[in-house]
Amino acid sequence: MKICTMCRREYDENEPRTGYAEAGEWLAGEVWHDAGELCPLCLENRARLVMMYHSGYNS
Repeated sequence: MKICTMCRREYDENEPRTGYAEAGEWLAGEVWHDAGELCPLCLENRARLVMMYHSGYNS
């Protein structure tokens, strides 16, 4: 089990990921450089927010 650096919840890093969580993982690695530190829910939320508000990634 790991602790998410954003929300501080404990999570299993081996649990299946949704498409949004996979997009969040990509963003974590390529944009924010915090890959492997966030839980699936935070990854999903980050991906959704980027698609809604970041003009460079929502086209």
